[in-house]
Amino acid sequence: MPTNKNAQLRYRILDRCFSDFHRTYSIEDLLDTVNESLMDLYGSQVSIRQIREDIKYMRDRVTYNAPIETYPFDGRKSYYRYSDPSFSIFNNELTAEEIKSLRSTIDILNRFRGVPSNAWLEDVISNLEFRFGVKPNTENIVSFDHNDLLKGTEFLGELIESALNHQPLNLLYRTFAGNERTVILHPYHIKQFNNRWFLIGLQEGSHGNLRDSESHQACLNGRVVKKEGKANYITNKALDRIVKFSRANVPFIPNTDIDFNEYFKDIVGVTLPEDHPVAEEVLLKFDEARFPYVVNKPIHPSQEIEDEEQHIIKLMVRPNKELEARIFSFGNQVEVLKPEWLRRQFAEKIESLLKKYSIVQKDCNIE
Repeated sequence: MPTNKNAQLRYRILDRCFSDFHRTYSIEDLLDTVNESLMDLYGSQVSIRQIREDIKYMRDRVTYNAPIETYPFDGRKSYYRYSDPSFSIFNNELTAEEIKSLRSTIDILNRFRGVPSNAWLEDVISNLEFRFGVKPNTENIVSFDHNDLLKGTEFLGELIESALNHQPLNLLYRTFAGNERTVILHPYHIKQFNNRWFLIGLQEGSHGNLRDSESHQACLNGRVVKKEGKANYITNKALDRIVKFSRANVPFIPNTDIDFNEYFKDIVGVTLPEDHPVAEEVLLKFDEARFPYVVNKPIHPSQEIEDEEQHIIKLMVRPNKELEARIFSFGNQVEVLKPEWLRRQFAEKIESLLKKYSIVQKDCNIE
């Protein structure tokens, strides 16, 4: 996605060239025409590579979906033109109701402007404003929570593009223990949880690369496949633990099986617990004062009221560390009733926590 200045002017000029059926424009002609206007207005020029990127951007169905075709002429040359003579990127007419809805959308998107992780939105918003002639309201009436100190969010735009373009990555990752390791990751999905961003993908085994389709199928189905000491597996990487990354010169292994709408369905957060492969019933009992809050702000989409009088809710989840942290966040206002193994686990951790805060009474003989 082009992120440089003067992009909208270039699109306007290119649109005019592609719509001109009385003249043929080669890539060199397009470059000369664009640069002539840029020099007159801004005293700057762009490269032929930029023109090719602009054409690719205009062709993208997510942006303009422009029907730009190339036609051979004069031997080995080609010229560019819309296949539909009536097409223009400015042909989109909106109703009053659509303009109102679009303005509200731009207003909301504008609240994300200025946040490092959302720099990629600049092009999206500018494109909407320019393409439809809709400007946002100036009143700041919506805000979103974000952490300016959180590291890694500057990678978000590039990682999204890597996933969209099926580009494998050499990724240098630092664990919480401080160890750094470079891995090859095939990016599939990006998810936000608890104000953190996570990159989910297929990581190539530490002892080599395993590329056969059978191994990939097994990995996607939750099993680690080994062959001659090699293994690939689905993993997630927190963006704030990524040190740097670059393109990996290996073929991309596509995701053909995982529906990420289903992938996270049975968990809280992003971690799939290997020791709990299926969802199970979790019963939590809350204090009377806390119960309405949990009902109005569910812990998980599967949440149901099991017993309203006793303030008990039911979840169908695969218990993981994120669920555990969420339960602990309620302090002494919650009790784990089921499953028994999870109840025992919480009891052991609470007992360990109690020891840290216990006060040792010493006998003092005061004479």
